[in-house]
Amino acid sequence: MAAQRGEGETTATPLEPADRERARAIPEAAVARLAVYLRVLSAMSDQGVTAVSSEELSQAAGVNAAKLRKDLSYIGSYGTRGVGYDVEVLVSHIERILGLTRNHSVAVVGIGNLGHALANYGGFPGRGFPVTALFDVDADLIGVPVGGIPVNHIDEITAVCIEREVSIGVIATPPPAAQSVCDRLVSAGVQCILNFAPVVLQVPDNVEVRKVDLAVEMQILSFHVARRADEAVHNSSGGVSVGNNGLGVDGMVIRP
Repeated sequence: MAAQRGEGETTATPLEPADRERARAIPEAAVARLAVYLRVLSAMSDQGVTAVSSEELSQAAGVNAAKLRKDLSYIGSYGTRGVGYDVEVLVSHIERILGLTRNHSVAVVGIGNLGHALANYGGFPGRGFPVTALFDVDADLIGVPVGGIPVNHIDEITAVCIEREVSIGVIATPPPAAQSVCDRLVSAGVQCILNFAPVVLQVPDNVEVRKVDLAVEMQILSFHVARRADEAVHNSSGGVSVGNNGLGVDGMVIRP
């Protein structure tokens, strides 16, 4: 997937002008779906599948077929009537648009339980995201290999990230330390950060932050569980909503 320059280094295949314009036009939600399509297509390729219809791919990805075709049109892939999409070609197109034609060196900061799990996760290198640097403040961890990589002190973030050409930083620290760690990563030229700390990070406009808050995700799931339970009560009562003067919202039963 990546063209090798030397140990730990790769060269990026630049986007063609047409692909660059397509990438700029892709909505954020479609980018997330493209990553899902890539995962599904890669699994199909591993199983020897050479062609797939939009209906088959949409079903495997859990997406409406019309939405899938629209998403793939953003990258210039329209398929062939009666044949569908060439799996390898589509994988290549999506990888190029998502910037996966090179490896992205990853640094993990905060080697607690989550950091250990991320450092040891074997799925990252195979998808072009090798973890090349680990950082913590715990003196008992400094110098100890985790996933084959010795842990450095966070004071070394700037120097080590520059030396190892880190392009993605992962923050798995306690909340109070997250902003300081983020500032260090930014000072090292890291422009993409995956944040697991439950805080909002302040970053320059040229830095992209993706936040993963597991508590929020659980709360969203709780909402869906509660909504389905209320809908079941609503349906079993013959469609009569109760509470809030008997007025329901979006089919839910509202209780005082």
